Amino acid sequence: MPDIFSEAKVDTHCHILDPARFAYAADVAYRPQGQEIGDQESLAAVMASHGVRHALLVGPNSGYNLDNRCMLHAIATGAGRFKGIAVVPSGVDTDTLLALKSQGIVGIAMNVALNGLDYYAAGLPALLLQLEELDLWAQFQVEADQLLELRPYLRDTRAKLLFDHCGRPIAAKGVEQPGFQALLALGREGRAVVKLSGEVKFSDQRFPFADARPYWEALLRDFGLEHCLWASDWPYLKAPFRLDYGPMLKRWEGQLSQAERQTILWDNPCRLFGFGKAGDSAQ
Repeated sequence: MPDIFSEAKVDTHCHILDPARFAYAADVAYRPQGQEIGDQESLAAVMASHGVRHALLVGPNSGYNLDNRCMLHAIATGAGRFKGIAVVPSGVDTDTLLALKSQGIVGIAMNVALNGLDYYAAGLPALLLQLEELDLWAQFQVEADQLLELRPYLRDTRAKLLFDHCGRPIAAKGVEQPGFQALLALGREGRAVVKLSGEVKFSDQRFPFADARPYWEALLRDFGLEHCLWASDWPYLKAPFRLDYGPMLKRWEGQLSQAERQTILWDNPCRLFGFGKAGDSAQ
């Protein structure tokens, strides 16, 4: 039986940071250094070593914020391995979004956990309408109970909704906490997709993050396999201790059956983002 490293996979949340070729933006609050830096060649080597065929790159607020050049360069030169989620300013025009889509961008990221909802609120209704019309994803990173504030903006939208890092609950508060329950409700309604990732951002424990298990079990139950994704969050920005790609990935071999892994790690990202071919692990 093949192990998880030989199975076809798509990593649906990772970052490229290459300040030697693409200088960090002048106005960023955090500038990744040392082991946090991960350039395109390093990511390609990590992917090849772990059987990862494709990756969905996410524009990092750290280092680059609104500057998508590093990510777009990787998509353009990555031999079909990459697509991206871009970061854009409030009030972005449709022509800019169309140009990004033509370059392999499949969605727009809104980091409410970092910037707060007020940063996005004024422009969010118009942006959601644009994303709906252009068939692009609206990707949100929220934490704790922020989804309760965000939920009114999502009530009537038909835009495709994507949530990072299990919704970043407060681990000690349990699955009944209101923000996490709001995320589960979106899953039961079939209105969103969620990434099973980012445990280091909300767990109170060290690897393998046992206190995160009740959260991803609840997400699998209420979202269903077809609306869950796997992601590494490489290169682990601001992680308080060392994390390694292999052990982080290996955990899922004991938690999901081979058929479940095929669905979450390959079929779903192929279907949702246009990678490879769903159902065909040879792509």
